[in-house]
Amino acid sequence: MKNKRYAIVILFFICTGVFAHKKYEIVSPDGKLKVNVTIDKTINYSVVHETDTMLYSSAISMETDNYIFGKTSGVKRTVRNSVDQMIVSPFYKRDKIHDYYNELLIQFKEQFNLVFRVYNEGMAYRFVSTGTKPFIVKNEEANFNLGKNRKAYIPYVRKSGSFEEQYFNTFENTYEYKPVNEWKSGQLAFLPLLVEADKGKKICITEADLESYPGMYLLNSKGNSVLQSMFAPYPKRTAQGSHDKSTTVGGHNKVVLEREPFIAKCKGGQAFPWRVVIVSEEDKELVDNDMVYKLAEPSRLDDTSWIEPGQVAWEWWNDWNISGVDFKSGVNNETYKYYIDFAAKNKIKYVILDDGWYDRMEGSVFAVAPDINLEELIHYALQRDVGLILWMGYFVFDKDLEKAIKHYAGMGIKGFKLDAVGRDDQLTNEFYYKSARLAAEHKLIIDFHGGAKPAGINRTYPNVLNFEGVHGLEQLKNKNYDCDMVTYDVTFPFIRMVAGAVDYTQGAMKNGTKADYRSVWSEPMSQGTRCRQLAEYVVFESPLNMLCDSPTNYMKEQECTSFITSIPTIWDDTVVMDGEIGEYISLARRRGDSWYVGALTNWDTRSLELDLSFLGEGAFKAEVFRDGINANRMASDYVKEVVDISPDKRMKICMAPGGGYVMRITKK
Repeated sequence: MKNKRYAIVILFFICTGVFAHKKYEIVSPDGKLKVNVTIDKTINYSVVHETDTMLYSSAISMETDNYIFGKTSGVKRTVRNSVDQMIVSPFYKRDKIHDYYNELLIQFKEQFNLVFRVYNEGMAYRFVSTGTKPFIVKNEEANFNLGKNRKAYIPYVRKSGSFEEQYFNTFENTYEYKPVNEWKSGQLAFLPLLVEADKGKKICITEADLESYPGMYLLNSKGNSVLQSMFAPYPKRTAQGSHDKSTTVGGHNKVVLEREPFIAKCKGGQAFPWRVVIVSEEDKELVDNDMVYKLAEPSRLDDTSWIEPGQVAWEWWNDWNISGVDFKSGVNNETYKYYIDFAAKNKIKYVILDDGWYDRMEGSVFAVAPDINLEELIHYALQRDVGLILWMGYFVFDKDLEKAIKHYAGMGIKGFKLDAVGRDDQLTNEFYYKSARLAAEHKLIIDFHGGAKPAGINRTYPNVLNFEGVHGLEQLKNKNYDCDMVTYDVTFPFIRMVAGAVDYTQGAMKNGTKADYRSVWSEPMSQGTRCRQLAEYVVFESPLNMLCDSPTNYMKEQECTSFITSIPTIWDDTVVMDGEIGEYISLARRRGDSWYVGALTNWDTRSLELDLSFLGEGAFKAEVFRDGINANRMASDYVKEVVDISPDKRMKICMAPGGGYVMRITKK
């Protein structure tokens, strides 16, 4: 069903004028957030929350081959508008969103408009071309003037070297928490990025509605308090390649060999991405923010009834390891039938065929591996009400995009996991939208893996269910890779998850304490407790959610497996109860009449009191999985119990170091 939007226009007026020094103020509906815009020889804006300045005067402009939008630009007229509407949001963390903002549209003589929107929870602006002819964008200036040496959570590109080298990356890293004037020289950071402001407030910088344009990086080139935008130039020549320098042939990526001296080719009348500045008074508000979804273009699909989110039995993380069978496990039909049987028994909607089901050396997505009979597997899965999803590398998929989508949809495949994208330039973002559109035409779902953060395409094309751009559990397999995943788990929900869903791939049944964890490729383990892994299915937003471990391990731990597979992947409502970046998080999500509550801590033992007043009137009981008394020494130790929720709707919980807590609450 096509999304319906109900709008109330509260205020609308037009002012006219000629070029001169001009000032405008836009205030949020609750009156707390103010954006001040100054137009003179340049365009600058600042953001103030109550009496606290979040962003100081920050210059913005866009250099095209005809004009420089924002340099000596003359105002023609302005339009003010206030909107209060409900957005229907399927396949999301809540089924409807309150979209409430005040807007200022500034029309300029030089064939462009500038739009500012101010919400209670943040602000955004975008440039819009009003010309009719195609043009190029040479560069865009988007400054974020913090005004002082504030601390930030910086997700650096893991590669170093030239900007060209950094533009080819996986968008996966932990955060470096440091003052912005200590920013690594010449090092790019990807979005979202979080900055500490005064009085515990936070500023989160990201973008939305990113189509036909490169994604934004941030840089601090002068070592001061001003962050500047950077964009990958438009690719001129590309070829098959790989992030892995040891791979000389058969790479999954498409590498850029040469670039143009501009960042984007544009059509007349094009609207550019929203530059988003989210402001929070408390950390927990970041987890509950919907601005990226609100700012995205509404759904282009008339019918979404065929889209089915769900859980996925995944084989790559556990290295196809199963035991107690009479065949050699690996990339073959016998192994995948075993996974399909496991999925069917546990009512898991999908099984994925990851890297290896086609021969990368052939350079074709139609070169199916010799031990895979795909038609037989699809038939076997459909008989058991399980759908198959195919993993594909960016290069081979894009090379035969329409043919591959039509071919595999015709065979009965349900979707694609597209990996090894590794770029965020204009061509890459156009690929996302084109593949989403073509997949939707054939009723296929998509998981964008190996690329940048989401920026709202999941609203425009709701068949796009998940994204990576997160430092997920797969990192723990890598030999000698030093990663504090436990701290990251209670950091990225306040930053990366602001942009949208994450393909983090949790669900490990082998669990390690801080002292005992080690990286093992074929039999990997998680950092932290068993209950942490269970709670992540509630805490992390993920409409297409992987079960990363082996069916053998899940069957040995059927009590935990049954609970995991009972957890929905989309929600009717979300309530973030509490949280502090890098310390802990607790939230609740509702599907139908059942509430699921999840909590995570860092490496500290932690006691919390949960306020469950959102349950409303009535008596409730909860099925609880909590860390066992010895979970600090044996991370797999847990307790399952059924408890009554007290009449005052308050509940005390305790988590072990690296621990978690999860429960399902139902009415008696």
